[in-house]
Amino acid sequence: MVKRKSPIRVTTASQDIGDILAIDIGGTGLKAAIVDAAGVMRTERVRVPTPHPCPPELLVDTLERLVAPLLEAYPSTHVSIGFPGFVRNNHVLTAPHLGPQGWSDVPLAQMLGERLGIASVRMINDAEMQGLAAIEGHGLEFVMTLGTGVGTAMFRDGELMPHLELAHHPVSKKHAYDEYIGDAARHKAGIKRWNARVEKIIGILQSLVHYDKLWIGGGNAGRLVFDLPPNVATVPNDRGIEGGARLWHPRSVRETRQFPAATQRAGKFR
Repeated sequence: MVKRKSPIRVTTASQDIGDILAIDIGGTGLKAAIVDAAGVMRTERVRVPTPHPCPPELLVDTLERLVAPLLEAYPSTHVSIGFPGFVRNNHVLTAPHLGPQGWSDVPLAQMLGERLGIASVRMINDAEMQGLAAIEGHGLEFVMTLGTGVGTAMFRDGELMPHLELAHHPVSKKHAYDEYIGDAARHKAGIKRWNARVEKIIGILQSLVHYDKLWIGGGNAGRLVFDLPPNVATVPNDRGIEGGARLWHPRSVRETRQFPAATQRAGKFR
């Protein structure tokens, strides 16, 4: 594992944020903790198993019970959510690991915010949130998480790029990434064969993306037994929580979203 990085540099814009409730939704577990604006955990991480199937209302109910003790100890002004699926504009478009029922264009961030009484809620893909805490902010950095399924995220000079759901992209005639190196595939294929598959995927991603750095996270990252290339490193799984702080920093989303007037030819970026 790489060494724990220094706390996130706190900018003027983020100094007024206060404590942040960071939630990492996974296919097997729901995790949460309170972090400050620098990404330092203020509480221990709490966890409960993910219900299956897990429609939106059940997920909100379960999360509300999970985070209640955290918010009682550290009332928070902001919420960050990492979700294992395709997320756009705080809405869940797909939720392949939570069950097919009810997960079409779901405003999950709004639903949870209303339940918790917190207006400021942001949600992105879980690999993207983990990546926000893992990246160094230089060049093209790619993040791959190995958990129940496979998550991916890409950053350019620290800026989050549009999401690509490579988990469902075919990697062989019969399998997509999820089915090839997901947790079920690890159990079925065995650790040696699964490692060989992950090594193959690393080569495919290098050819596809030509990344400067590949970060591998998720609960199964610690099961890799082969020598990683010099520009590939694993990261601790708790980065999915710590990335919740950086989600509220000015550079965490594309500037075209922060300054829409510029893209509409009606203003300037600064």
